[in-house]
Amino acid sequence: MKRNKIALAGIALLVAGGLALAGCSSSGSGTPSASGGNTTAIIKTNGSEPENPLIPTNTNEVGGGKILDEIFAGLVYYDAKGAPQNDMAESITVDDAQHLTVKLKKGQKFTDGTEVQAHNFIEAWNYGAKLSNKQLNSYFFEDIEGFSYDADAELTGLKEVDDYTFTIALNKPASDFALRLGYSAFYPLPDSAFEDMDAFGQNPIGNGPYKIASDDAWQHNVQISLVKNDDYQGGRAAHNAGLDIVFYATQDAAYADLLSGEVDVIDGVPSSALATFESELGDRAVNQPAAVFQSFTIPGRLAHFSGEEGQLRRQAISMSINREEITKVVFNGTRTPASDFTSPVIDGWSDKLEGSEVLAYNPDEAKKLWAQADAISPWSGTFQISYNADGGHQTWVDAVVNSIKNTLGIDASGNPYADFASLRKDVTSRTIETAFRTGWQADYPGLYNFLGPLYATNAGSNDGDYSNPEFDKLLSDGISATDSAAANEDFQKAQSILLKDLPATPLWYSNVTGGFAEGVQNVEFGWNSVPLYYLITK
Repeated sequence: MKRNKIALAGIALLVAGGLALAGCSSSGSGTPSASGGNTTAIIKTNGSEPENPLIPTNTNEVGGGKILDEIFAGLVYYDAKGAPQNDMAESITVDDAQHLTVKLKKGQKFTDGTEVQAHNFIEAWNYGAKLSNKQLNSYFFEDIEGFSYDADAELTGLKEVDDYTFTIALNKPASDFALRLGYSAFYPLPDSAFEDMDAFGQNPIGNGPYKIASDDAWQHNVQISLVKNDDYQGGRAAHNAGLDIVFYATQDAAYADLLSGEVDVIDGVPSSALATFESELGDRAVNQPAAVFQSFTIPGRLAHFSGEEGQLRRQAISMSINREEITKVVFNGTRTPASDFTSPVIDGWSDKLEGSEVLAYNPDEAKKLWAQADAISPWSGTFQISYNADGGHQTWVDAVVNSIKNTLGIDASGNPYADFASLRKDVTSRTIETAFRTGWQADYPGLYNFLGPLYATNAGSNDGDYSNPEFDKLLSDGISATDSAAANEDFQKAQSILLKDLPATPLWYSNVTGGFAEGVQNVEFGWNSVPLYYLITK
């Protein structure tokens, strides 16, 4: 795995003085090759049934996010290398560390024909932030003035200047706020969405390069069909006629369809094919670094996993996992053992963090720590890791629990759920009674995105309900720093706390492994492992 660094073009915006995001393209932003292709073709790809209705502020998982990113357009989008490019925004000016001014392009439309204006962003963000709406992505608005975790409140930091201009006032400096604005939580909503948000989520009206093909285009647990949105005028204009996103039950089924030409492009190769897919697909195989991190989470509310006993057991379990062997044998070198909680493709990453030895295989130390925990309260029961069976996870889960079992001498096993939606339902409702698979595909290319949303107190994706005031303070210090080097130093110190507490157990960094069928052209995978669908032709 090449440890490339993505240049953060947006981080320099946070110097006061009125710098603005340029709308020009950059290397790697993607343009179709001269070979062209059939622009009337529908591109068929893999996906998964969304956990929730397709509302941007309530979607924080990959299946739903993949669809939202095609049917909506935000102020900016990220090119293949992770650099922000203007989309709905004409400019984003950072007036100082807590104040931004956004100017929109005129004439941009939702697919119901209404124009995209400043109030569509303001009202959408207020909906997402409102406590009673219980939106999973509400956390992304906490830095805007007026946000509250305790009561319904208006984001007073959002002010409409005119139809195409609004300002953003933050309640504290946020060094990467401009960089965040390409994430789906910040998408606009048309006025019609607020008439019946539940109904809207089943058949959303967006403003992106694609739109829902018809009222019945979302066949739950089967597929969703999108068609090109001819009214979209941004930098991601589709060079094909649409997308059919098929919700495969297994990665093996998707890969079999790829080999037979029944699907055009996939972004996940099953473990059963990792040793052979590059030879089988040749130059149509994809194996490149991506901002994806894999782990499992042990909730602190489980017996034996709170307080000092819980900390000792988490460390023991982590040190009983032979990551080197698993990534080599199970993943054939398409994963790299984790040495932190982020990703090597993100600027500021380090493999020399204090406390990272807890991620190294050390069976003797693992047994010692487990015995210390037993002295506090003798272990009883079975250790299990729950996972979704439709995601190709069984092989590595079995390998991990066998490593734990063989090292610590305890009963350990995998606990499969039928699909991702059912696993997430129990995780989100806090009814799951085992450890469970977790991971993170970055929303935007910054260290903070791997830390704040997952481990900050009350964060929307903090599935283990972790809370540490010292960690929160370092996060706050880092996100308030306008110098990116100083910010990354605070984030690295914050990770040293995580390495001690282990609110999640880091496993490995993922390459995106995928491929495309014969006759498919202009396939480029982005920094976050997702194909740039709008470029693909046949």
